[in-house]
Amino acid sequence: MTTVEKPLTVIRPQEGWRALNLAELWRSRELVGFLAWRDMQVRYRQTAIGVVWAIAQPFLTMVIFSVVFGHLAGLKSEGLPYPLFAFAALVPWQFFVYCLTQSGNSLVANQSLITKVYFPRLAIPLGVVLAGLIDFLLASVVLGAMMVYYGVAPTRAVLLLPVFLLLGLTTALGVGTLLSATAVRFRDVQYVIPFLVQFWLFATPIAYEPGIFPQPWRSILGLNPMAGVVEGFRWSLLGSHTAPGYSILLSGAVAVCILAVGLVVFRRMEASFADRI
Repeated sequence: MTTVEKPLTVIRPQEGWRALNLAELWRSRELVGFLAWRDMQVRYRQTAIGVVWAIAQPFLTMVIFSVVFGHLAGLKSEGLPYPLFAFAALVPWQFFVYCLTQSGNSLVANQSLITKVYFPRLAIPLGVVLAGLIDFLLASVVLGAMMVYYGVAPTRAVLLLPVFLLLGLTTALGVGTLLSATAVRFRDVQYVIPFLVQFWLFATPIAYEPGIFPQPWRSILGLNPMAGVVEGFRWSLLGSHTAPGYSILLSGAVAVCILAVGLVVFRRMEASFADRI
C-alpha cells in the first residue's frame, strides 16, 4: 500500500522591507468578512437598542451642534438648514472615527488569535473598516430622510459620491493600519487616539463652512483628507456652494500618502506582532 505524501508548507517570517501580498489577502477574504461580522456582533451584543446606536450617535451630535453652533453662535451653513448641513458631514466623520478608534487597539484585542494561527494580519484592521460601513449605511438612511423632510434633492454631482466615499475609506484604512501596528509596540497609543480625534474634529469643517478661512489657510485645510470628504458629501448630496475643486486633489494625494505609510509600517512590523503582543 502506497502512501500519498501531502505537500508541506513552511511559513517563515520575512526580514526587512516586504511588498504587500494582495494575493494572500484576497485568499483570506472570507476571514475578513468573518472578522467584520464578529466585530458587529460583539459591538451590539447585549445592548438595549442595538444598531440604533449607529444612528443615535451622529444624530445627537447634530442636535448639539445645531443648538450651540447654529442657534447660539449663529454660524452660517451655506444657505442650507443647519441640522442637515451638520448631519451630512457627521455621517462620513463618524465612520472615520469608528475606524480610527477601533483599529488602534484591534491587533492587541486579537492577540490570542494572532499568537495561535497564521493569517494576513492586515485582515484585522480591514475587517474593522468593513464593519464601520454598516453604521455608515444606517446613518445614510437617516440622512436621506432628513433631505426629504427639508425638501433638498441631490444634484447630478451625486454620481461622484462614490469617489468621496473611496477617499474616506482610504484615509480610514491608512490611519487604522498605522495606529494598529504602532499600538503593538507602544501601548500608550490608546491614550493618544481620543486627543487625535478631538483635534481632527475641529480641523474638519463639520460645524462650520470652509469658506470662513481666507487664503492661504483655505488651501492648508485641503491637507486634511477628511475635509475633502466632508466638502464632497455636502456638495454632491446637498448642492452646497463650496465645491471641492483642486482641494479634493490635494486631499486625495494626502490620503494616498497616509495609506502608503500605514501599509509600509504595518508590513515592516508584521513579523514581530506575535512576539511583541
